Amino acid sequence: MGNIPKLIIKRLALGIFVLWVVSLFIFLGVSLLPGDVATEILGQSALPETVAAFRHELGLDLPLHIRYVHWLGGLLTGDLGHSLANGRAVSQLIGERLGNTLFLAGVAACFSVPVSLLLGLLTALYRGSVFDRVTNAVTLTWISFPEFFVAYILIMFFSIQAGWFPSLSTIRDSDSVVHSLYLVTLPALTLTLVVAAHMMRMTRAAIISVLGSPFIEMAKLKGIGQRRVIVWHALPNALAPIINVVVIDLAYLIVGVVVVEVVFVYPGLGQLMIDSVQRRDITVVQACSLIFAATYILLNMFADVLAIATNPRLMYPK
Repeated sequence: MGNIPKLIIKRLALGIFVLWVVSLFIFLGVSLLPGDVATEILGQSALPETVAAFRHELGLDLPLHIRYVHWLGGLLTGDLGHSLANGRAVSQLIGERLGNTLFLAGVAACFSVPVSLLLGLLTALYRGSVFDRVTNAVTLTWISFPEFFVAYILIMFFSIQAGWFPSLSTIRDSDSVVHSLYLVTLPALTLTLVVAAHMMRMTRAAIISVLGSPFIEMAKLKGIGQRRVIVWHALPNALAPIINVVVIDLAYLIVGVVVVEVVFVYPGLGQLMIDSVQRRDITVVQACSLIFAATYILLNMFADVLAIATNPRLMYPK
């Protein structure tokens, strides 16, 4: 365990480098978007001189590398800049939406992680049974569907036909926790169905892979029951891949909410980014994209370190 702090430092340094490379791609990609915020705000009928003056005021006429240096310097000092569309601080805009995104991802995680781990354990325990085959067929079907399709199916059945839940998940700060949970039921269920299927199948595959090990055969020869073998012998040795897939799917719950938030008009970070793309508000788009990238990199690093902590053999590759 003494090597864990060194591993964390190495992974952190690598994560910072990857995040810097990602910031380059984000800045270049956003800069290549057709049109700009000056044309979007002033309209198509604005005079070229007016558009040029407005672009100069916003600093959009500066060379690309100079704008990147200014943006990166602001990031290093904690300044995300100001929205080009309304002049508000980007950190304030993100702060109003980030909590909603984390709330939705947290609700989905509370449902998806326990259900997927339990189903993965049960399908491995009853491998080859009718329950195993039906569960695998259903989860494979859900994995094949894109998020927006699952969302519209849930809206059709639970909102339009049954009328149990609203099709729009517009939560407000004044809403109680119970009412907020009611409003996010459908988007959280959408994320749960997509993510839990993947986690369940990976959990099942990890446990079945360990079941072919020699120490499992020895445990069976000693007369230990199948359930005890899986729970007390196979599961602890399969924790490393299970932790990896769980943490990566948790990262997806935060990063992959963009489509779900748009479908349900949920006031989260993904909806903010889509609205900013439509307005060509590049500072907000860059900040949202960087937050998503940093979340994914950080959780991947956490998964790597946690997997090695549970299985120190991974510290020494073959």
